[in-house]
Amino acid sequence: MTNNTALQDKAHLEMSKDTSHISRRKFLNYAGATTGIVLIGAACSKDDNNNDSGVNLGSGDTGILNYAYALEQLEAAFYIKVASAFYAGISNDEKALLTDIRDHEVAHREFFKAALKGDAIQALEVDFSSIDFASRDSVLATAKAFEDLGVSAYNGAGALITNPVYLTLAGKIVSVEARHAALIRDRISNGSFVGPDVVDMSTGLEMSKTPSMVLGIAGKYIKTKINASNLPS
Repeated sequence: MTNNTALQDKAHLEMSKDTSHISRRKFLNYAGATTGIVLIGAACSKDDNNNDSGVNLGSGDTGILNYAYALEQLEAAFYIKVASAFYAGISNDEKALLTDIRDHEVAHREFFKAALKGDAIQALEVDFSSIDFASRDSVLATAKAFEDLGVSAYNGAGALITNPVYLTLAGKIVSVEARHAALIRDRISNGSFVGPDVVDMSTGLEMSKTPSMVLGIAGKYIKTKINASNLPS
């Protein structure tokens, strides 16, 4: 079993790297650098990954990391699609911001894939047919929905993670997702970086959602059937 202190030090180093202008080559280097991260008590085998009940996320911390991996796959696929052909009239500033977010999401996706190693679920098939990628309003509204959902998903999953190393990493990632969410909201309406729909204004705490709630919402955009029945609760 890998020493937790050494593992955490290595993980912190990798996740602290600036990914705001990461290249495709750096994506691969980033993924390769995380292959030393080993899951403890892995509980999802290849045989479980695809059956009549859907792609099995697994149980325990493995299941939660696969859950996060599934969401990062969705977000990365969306921003890759956005950046492949930006909507008409996009400003250079907005193009750069969306490209940066794409790079962050791809880095997150590759991080989980490398960390899970043989226990990672398959690449998911997405369905973006309801999104008009030629429309700024449609793209930003979807980006807002994805980022808000991602923050609430990490917040809800935090209490289900038992390994402190993974909990720390999840905290680092959700902070980036929250920055994305605030940025997208501000792009839609200046000064609207947060609202009572995502933050309890009486406590100042971000709201959270359970995996079943999140997957129910994300399922509109994921064609691959997902089996989350073994996730901790």
